[in-house]
Amino acid sequence: MLIAILGSGLFLMLALKFMPILNIKRGFLEIWNGREKGDASTGQISPFAALMTTLAATVGTGNIAGVATAIVLGGPGALFWMWCTALVGMATKYSEVVLAVHFREKNSLNHFVGGPMYAIKNGLGRKWAWLGACFALFGGFASFGIGNMVQVNSMAAGLAVSFAIPAWVSGVCIMVLVGLVILGGIQRIGAVAQTLVPLMCVVYVLAAMFVLISHYQAIPAAFVLIFNSAFNGHAAVGGFAGAAMIAALRFGVARGVFSNEAGLGSAGIAQAAGTSDDPVVSGLIGMMGTFIDTLIVCTMTGLAIICSGVWSSGLSGAALSSAAFEAAMPGTGNYLLTATLVIFAFTTILGWSYYGERCWEFLFGPRAILPYRLLWVAVIPLGAVTQLETVWLLADTLNGLMALPNLVSLLVLSPVVIQLTQAHFAKRNGRESSGKL
Repeated sequence: MLIAILGSGLFLMLALKFMPILNIKRGFLEIWNGREKGDASTGQISPFAALMTTLAATVGTGNIAGVATAIVLGGPGALFWMWCTALVGMATKYSEVVLAVHFREKNSLNHFVGGPMYAIKNGLGRKWAWLGACFALFGGFASFGIGNMVQVNSMAAGLAVSFAIPAWVSGVCIMVLVGLVILGGIQRIGAVAQTLVPLMCVVYVLAAMFVLISHYQAIPAAFVLIFNSAFNGHAAVGGFAGAAMIAALRFGVARGVFSNEAGLGSAGIAQAAGTSDDPVVSGLIGMMGTFIDTLIVCTMTGLAIICSGVWSSGLSGAALSSAAFEAAMPGTGNYLLTATLVIFAFTTILGWSYYGERCWEFLFGPRAILPYRLLWVAVIPLGAVTQLETVWLLADTLNGLMALPNLVSLLVLSPVVIQLTQAHFAKRNGRESSGKL
């Protein structure tokens, strides 16, 4: 599956002639310009709110625990392969969003809906609707695992360790907070996301920068270690068991895909609700989610772990990230990381609730929306007090199955992406040459 996701991303990047990488600055400008909601007839939320909803779903435990796990299992070189995955994933995410917005439609409630299932149905034709239904089915079930119970469990565990809050109390409180947000639909989710997500990302990056400043002398050596480990592997040292180059590649790519979700098709579901009449502009905004998630947030986590020297301590997961912050901020680093993890996981629950809702609506129509929301809220306390090893395995499997229909649609409909992209930039270049832009 990782080979399929990376291969598809590399194909799309080459087909687009590296346009996503060459337009990173343009992507940030479009994010800034997309803060206003715009014409309500073209969507329900602003493009900026749509991106924040996407980031809400992707910036989560993978950015803290996932990065640490990749370094523990693959060595510091895993961070390099995460960067490569993100760069290739920008083309995948761009294409997903372009197709989602181009092939979106209005439901019976007069709301725009889109995503891989609609791109398959409207782009490949009715005879392929079964493939879209498969995506919706896998995504609908996966949302309860990776987007709900797993996130709640991580929140409850962190609060129990750092603040001695019983898991069931955390579960009930989270249930109430989530219910207050998602019962208001995408408008309320988008409003909360565009407030919380930028704030939490800035706070986390600043905290990680404080860790790096505290160990500034180790930064050059950290980059040397990352590149050397990426291509040569790393011998056992301290509590680190050692890892070959293939391990760095495997775990770096796996955690990168898990973190930014490029290839799963989820980003297009949120962006399709945005007020946009240009799929390419939506795609440029959407692809920046991968850049922010992996090349900024994950990178800061990885560098903090490596520069602080705790990467070979024998710890793993969130405990390893916590140790890095605690080393630079004794007495407060652990609490700060736990608070960040809780907010990350909370927003992930909000983002994935919308993904799951659109999947079940595709299968059963708008009548499925309210029962889904009620069920989504009801299972939250269960996730807080349940051992979730089986749920993790099932969720990972369903995420992989989500990618299959999405990748098929991306490859088959790639000429549409290329055509829309060329037309957009030709029109833009024409306006620039005439002095209208």
